[in-house]
Amino acid sequence: MADAQYILPNDIGVFSLDCREAFRLLSPTERLYAHHLSRAAWYGGLAVLLQTSPEAPYIYALLSRLFRAQDPDQLRQLALAEGLTEEEYQAFLVYAAGIYSNMGNYKSFGDTKFVPNLPKEKLERVILGSKAARQHPEEVRSLWQTCGELMFSLEPRLRHLGLGKEGITTYFSGDCTMEDAKLAQDFLDSQNLSAYNTRLFKGVLEDGKPRYEVRLASVLGAEPALHSEMTSKLKSYEFRGSHFQVTRGDYAPILQKVVEHLEKAKAYAANSRQEQMLAQYIESFTQGSIEAHKRGSRFWIQDKGPIVESYIGFIESYRDPFGSRGEFEGFVAMVNKAMSAKFECLVASAEQLLKELPWPPAFEKDKFLTPDFTSLDVLTFSGSGIPAGINIPNYDDLRQTDGFKNVSLGNVLAVAYATQREKLTFLEEEDKDLYIRWKGPSFDVQVGLHELLGHGSGKLFVQDEKGAFNFDQETVINPETGEQIQSWYRSGETWDSKFSTIASSYEECRAESVGLYLCLNPQVLEIFGFEGADAEDVIYVNWLNMVRAGLLALEFYTPETSSWRQAHMQARFVILRVLLEAGEGLVTVAPTTGADGRPDARVRLDRDKIRPVGKPALERFLRKLQVLKSTGDVAGGRALYEGYAAVTDAPPECFLTLRDTVLLRKESRKLIVQPNTRLEGSEVQLLEYEASAAGLIRSFSERFPEDGPELEEVLTQLATADARFWRFPSENPSGQA
Repeated sequence: MADAQYILPNDIGVFSLDCREAFRLLSPTERLYAHHLSRAAWYGGLAVLLQTSPEAPYIYALLSRLFRAQDPDQLRQLALAEGLTEEEYQAFLVYAAGIYSNMGNYKSFGDTKFVPNLPKEKLERVILGSKAARQHPEEVRSLWQTCGELMFSLEPRLRHLGLGKEGITTYFSGDCTMEDAKLAQDFLDSQNLSAYNTRLFKGVLEDGKPRYEVRLASVLGAEPALHSEMTSKLKSYEFRGSHFQVTRGDYAPILQKVVEHLEKAKAYAANSRQEQMLAQYIESFTQGSIEAHKRGSRFWIQDKGPIVESYIGFIESYRDPFGSRGEFEGFVAMVNKAMSAKFECLVASAEQLLKELPWPPAFEKDKFLTPDFTSLDVLTFSGSGIPAGINIPNYDDLRQTDGFKNVSLGNVLAVAYATQREKLTFLEEEDKDLYIRWKGPSFDVQVGLHELLGHGSGKLFVQDEKGAFNFDQETVINPETGEQIQSWYRSGETWDSKFSTIASSYEECRAESVGLYLCLNPQVLEIFGFEGADAEDVIYVNWLNMVRAGLLALEFYTPETSSWRQAHMQARFVILRVLLEAGEGLVTVAPTTGADGRPDARVRLDRDKIRPVGKPALERFLRKLQVLKSTGDVAGGRALYEGYAAVTDAPPECFLTLRDTVLLRKESRKLIVQPNTRLEGSEVQLLEYEASAAGLIRSFSERFPEDGPELEEVLTQLATADARFWRFPSENPSGQA
C-alpha cells in the first residue's frame, strides 16, 4: 500500500454544506438567478481537471460513467462479489469522493497526489465488471487503459504539482522550465497581456529556436470573429530570440456552457449593475479577454450588498508553479445577516484601524475605498476547494483604484470549526478545552481582519505608462533604510508578475500577520462581542491556533526539493518562525512521546508575553513585509521571506525531524458535500445529500443530468488533444494521457 501521505483515509471527515435556511428565504426570481449562476460555476469548474494533471479528466470521466450506471450501494454488491473487502470498497469511495472534491487527483490544499488505497488489480475487476463496462465496454476499457497506471503511480516527479523536474503541472507543457515561465511572463508583460487565463506550451521551430504557444481560455478559437480588443493580440511575435504565438480557444466547449447559463442568469438579475457585470463576464469568456473580466469586476464591486452574491472566472494563482495563472472557480452564496452586521461595523472602523498598522501613511492607499464585507452561506463553490474567506478581485490596479469586496463564508467556517478533542494534536491538555470553545469565534475575528485589513491594506508604488508616479519621489522615505524610494512597479508589472513564485504565500503571510496584530485591539474584539476575560481568551486561542498551524504546515514542505506546496501553510510556518525568533519564551515547540509510545510534539504559547514580546516582533516583521511589497523590491522580499521559510534540522526546534512527527499524526482535510439546484417547471428545488463519501459521489452523479456523457467526452477529447505536451521520450505513447 502507498505511503499514508498519498492516500485519503477511510475515516476522513465528510461534512454537508448547510444552506437550507438561506436558500428558503430567497424569492423565486433570486432562486432562478442563483440556479443559473450555479450551473455556470459547475460547468466552468470542470476546467480545473484540465488545469491539474494529464490524467485527471480521464479519471473523472471513468468515475462518472461508473456511478451514473450504478450508485455506490449497487456497485458495492459487485465489488464484494469480486473479492474486495468492505474496507477496500470504502477506500475506493473515498478516493472517488476525493477526485470530485479536489477536481482532480492532487489535493487542493498541499498539491500532493493521492492514489486509491486498494490493490490496482482489485479495482480493475470492479471497473471492468461494472454495469458501465457492460453497456460501453470499449469506452470504459479505453479510459481505464489510459489512466489506470497514472492513477496509482507515485514516481517521484508525479507526487506533487510543480514545474519541470519538480513535479507535474498542466499549466505548462512538460518540457517547460522555470526559465521558460519567466521568459513568458516578461513577454506577457511587454504586451500588457495577463497570464490569469493562459497556459504555456513549448515547441521547437525548424531553425531550432524555441516556439511558445500562449493559449487563452475562450469560447472562440481560430475562427473569424467580429473585431474585439483581443483580435490584434492573436498573432506571432519575436521576443528575445524566441517565437511566441498567442492563440485562444482553451476549454472552449466548457466555457460555452458557462456563457449559456450566464446569459440565462441575466434575465433574473436584480439590477443593471448585475446585468452589465454578467455581460462583461460573457465577453471575457467568449473572447478570452481579462480586460473584459476586469470591467465585469468593476460592476461587481459597485453592486453593494446583493442578496445573491457570486464571482466567477480564472481567479486564484496558488497552483501555478510560477504563481501567475489562475485556476477556474465560481461561487454563489446568500447573505447571512447576523454576522454581516458585525462585519459592517468592522468596515466602519477600518480607516481608523488602518492607522494602527506599523507602516508610514505614505505606504497606505491614498483613499480607503469602503468595500462590501458580508458573511455568506455558500450554495455553490466550484473549483478545487472551498476557502473560509475571500478578498477579491485579485487585479492590483482595480484594488488600488476601484476597491474590492470581502466575503466570509459562514457555513464553510462552521465545517472548519468542527473539532473532535481526541483528534486535536500538538497542544497541551489544559489548552484543548479552551481551544475547542474559542476556535470558532477567534476564527471569525481572524478571517474578518485577514480579508478586510490584511488583503485590503497597503499601497503599491507605481510608475504608469506616461512616466507619472503615484507617490512623491522627493518626500517619501523608506522607513527601513531612511533613504528615498529606490524601486517601484513599472507599467505592466503586477505584484504576481514581479514576485511570481512567492507572491501568493507572501501576501497570505502579510494578511495573517495583520489579523494577529489587530486582534489585540480592544475595539476590534468589542465589534465581535468580546470583552474582558473572553476577549483575552479569543486573543490567546487566535495566536495559539496560528502557532499550531505553523507546526502543522510542515506536512506541506518537500525536503527533496526544499519547496513548499501550499501558500497558506508556508505563510503560517513563516509566522511561527518570526514568533520563535522573538525569544523570551513567547513560543516553544518541543518534541515529546505520545501515550501510544510514538513520537509527538507540543506547542506552547505564553499568553502573558503576547503583547510585550509578540506584538513588537510582529510589528517589525509586518513593516518589512509592507515596505518590500510597496516598493516592488523583489530581491529584498525574497531574501526576507525565503529566509524565514527555510526548513532545517537546526536546534532547538529541529523542524525536519518534527516534520516526520507531523506526518505521523496528521489528520486529512475534510471533504465537503455541496447541494445541487434543479429547475422543475419555473421553480428551483434544492437537492441535499448525506455527509458521506457516497453522498458526495451522488451529488456529482446528479450534477449534470442532461449532458453528463457529452461532458465526459468533451473532457477526454480536450485532454487527448494536448496529451503530447506531457509525454517524455522514455514513455510509451500508447495508453498514456
